[in-house]
Amino acid sequence: MIWFMSVVGLIILLVAGDFLVRGAVNLSLRLGIPALIVSLTIVAFGTSAPELIIAIKAALDGAAGIALGNVVGSNTANVLLVLGIPAIITALDTRDCETRKTYVAMLLATALFIGLAFTGQFAIWQGLVLLGALALFLFDATQDARKHRKATNEDVELEGADASISMGKILLFLGLGLIGLPLGADILVNNATIIARQYGVSETVIGLTLVALGTSLPEFSTTIMAATRRQADVALGNVIGSNLFNLLGIIGVASLFAPLDVDQSFVQVDLWVMLGASLVLVPFVFFGRQLTRSWGIFLTVLYIGYVMYLIL
Repeated sequence: MIWFMSVVGLIILLVAGDFLVRGAVNLSLRLGIPALIVSLTIVAFGTSAPELIIAIKAALDGAAGIALGNVVGSNTANVLLVLGIPAIITALDTRDCETRKTYVAMLLATALFIGLAFTGQFAIWQGLVLLGALALFLFDATQDARKHRKATNEDVELEGADASISMGKILLFLGLGLIGLPLGADILVNNATIIARQYGVSETVIGLTLVALGTSLPEFSTTIMAATRRQADVALGNVIGSNLFNLLGIIGVASLFAPLDVDQSFVQVDLWVMLGASLVLVPFVFFGRQLTRSWGIFLTVLYIGYVMYLIL
């Protein structure tokens, strides 16, 4: 039953996150907020809403291992699994992807996160540092996006935007999202904690595996769709952007609610695995290497090996 309830909580989280994004996007556009700003803020945070609510709930419950494991595990899974499996299905041609600047920002965010982890916990001041870095990134991204829009005269297309949607439906989406997210998080965290205790594994391992894999499903589905449409830039950008927001935004906000103590296993192993997974993207971002099926198999096998190491 606890496994079933964990899946139920995860499904509620994912559906509620989708409802929240759709409602927030359409309400913002209805209020006249530019699509560009919406895409860089509401959509980015909205798709990371499951991770955010999980982290806050875990922080308030004193389950720092689940909060940090969720983010670190999700970032590792995003590179090795979320990119690996789509590459197996159909090779990704990343030669023309313009993701260098965002990728460098992600590496800097990773380095900052690891540096702060060595302080022993993520408390208010560490959270403010992370959120400050996120604000700088958003400001820079907004400036770049405005320049690109002026140069190309292209408007931003937002998934979930619907000009014909009624205000009543928008409010319904928002309500379902705001109710479903904390409900799903409560169910998932509670049952994940019970699983950890029953099977004698740490909350950190549950966060790095079960919870992280579950909350990476939105990125996985987006990347699969992008890969089948031959949109390598969307697939790669989705993973890089998600990882950046996870590090700076999710833990930045969660640490304002309660301090998150950093387990030694993170410092000794998991943070370095996350960094190593991030560096695996260097050939594809900087040197135009194609993400072939062979690479996809290699990345997926690396992730399976990491999970086996955690469990065994």
